Amino acid sequence: MRYPNIYGFMEQVIESRLLNNKRTYAFISKNQFLEFIQDKKKILIALNAEKLNASNQSLNTIINENIGYPDGVGAVLALKKKGLKSTKIAGSEFWLDVIGTYHNSKSFYLLGSSQEVIEKTRLLLKNQYKNIDIKGYRNGYLREGEEKMIMQELKVSKPDIIFVAMGSPKQEFLMDRFMKEYPALYMGLGGSFDVYSGIKKRAPKVYQKLGLEWFYRLLKEPTRLSRQKNLVKFFFRIIFNNI
Repeated sequence: MRYPNIYGFMEQVIESRLLNNKRTYAFISKNQFLEFIQDKKKILIALNAEKLNASNQSLNTIINENIGYPDGVGAVLALKKKGLKSTKIAGSEFWLDVIGTYHNSKSFYLLGSSQEVIEKTRLLLKNQYKNIDIKGYRNGYLREGEEKMIMQELKVSKPDIIFVAMGSPKQEFLMDRFMKEYPALYMGLGGSFDVYSGIKKRAPKVYQKLGLEWFYRLLKEPTRLSRQKNLVKFFFRIIFNNI
């Protein structure tokens, strides 16, 4: 299928099924991705080696009903093994590309992280994008009954794009519940508000270019070691074409 373009792209967006039958879209650039989502009411789900290797049928269903994109080098390599050209699209950067592209035409809602971080994130966005329309914002520490309150707030304020930064797969399950009640464009951001607000730092550029952000995070947080076993399993599956 071809889509009306804002950047001059007329390339066909191709998808493939990767590990555990997960549907993954192969985008040749950020601009093509931005063009593809301009009128979508779907959940954007960052796919990396850990998420692709996981066996969670409920999460797989959410991925396959929405738009999974290659957030990590592992996903890019898996698509390449399928014969598809794709670029890595870091969700921690792409959400700002979405805002930069659509802040004059669409409205937003921010959900996640601590109260300090979400307030700082809102202020920074207001300063960076003068015309941005932020319909509402909430921290990610939801108490009993607050999910329903947020749902009602979304229905009243009607934001076009909702960013949810609560970690995976918690954020995907939450966005799926929201989508059933209030269709919009949703994007899971993990710790992106923390990075944007300056609370945490991304890996240095050299790690990013080499596809070693996971290693940098491991150095900073050794407790992540058990999670990296999935990464090893994933690359063995790629090597032996079991994708």
